[in-house]
Amino acid sequence: MVPKIRTPVGDSVPMVDRASRRRSLVSPAARRAIRQRMLLLRQAALDRIREMTGVTEADLGTYRRELREGKLPDLLLERGAGVAFAHEMPQGALLYLLVRCQRPDRVVETGVRPGYSTAWLLAALAANGRGELVSLGPGPTAGRSAGVREVEVGQFVPPSLRARWTLALGNTEERLREILGASEEIGLFLYDNGPSPARARFELHAAWERLGSRGILLCHHIDANVAWDAFCRTQGLPPQVLDPGPPPMGALTVRPVRG
Repeated sequence: MVPKIRTPVGDSVPMVDRASRRRSLVSPAARRAIRQRMLLLRQAALDRIREMTGVTEADLGTYRRELREGKLPDLLLERGAGVAFAHEMPQGALLYLLVRCQRPDRVVETGVRPGYSTAWLLAALAANGRGELVSLGPGPTAGRSAGVREVEVGQFVPPSLRARWTLALGNTEERLREILGASEEIGLFLYDNGPSPARARFELHAAWERLGSRGILLCHHIDANVAWDAFCRTQGLPPQVLDPGPPPMGALTVRPVRG
């Protein structure tokens, strides 16, 4: 079992410093535009979520209303998640919907840095009232914008969402094997750990072996190398895309749910 990094809620990662808060100050019009982009969803991606999880259209509609009425986009903005993150990771709302629809007990993500995707995942777990997230990092910053590079690890995760979170520092194959080797199967795995094809191949194959029967494998920036295309081919499938982005995100389920 992976030893959990448990500290009082809100103290497991550095808090936002004043400089970070100053960077988050944007005009009301810009806030509205960024918030709108955070919640922008393509119908094809929504259809793919229904296909992978078997969720009803009515339930999916309920979860979408949660997104529109929820406070998470505003919290992210307050903690420094400006336009750079809305452009670089436009699938945050899709992560929320996936977790709400699939209701996994164990989620693992790699390449965590400021915690943008982390916050969406944790918000959905909190809404489900079940499940935990293990985030392995910190992820690489090479090639990313200055706005992305300058934030602290875990900066975007509000204290109110940290009770279900384990932040595992030490971004190595050994650390990931330790996490994946825990007794429980994984319901959802997100690879967001940089463009290295060797790292991507290792993590995708290692995670696939630990996914449960309804597990879902996600890969961000599938255009960064050939690892995702090659992995899908090993399953006898063309490259599976959840959302074209940019940047594009791939998704593959162990066993498709039949309606």
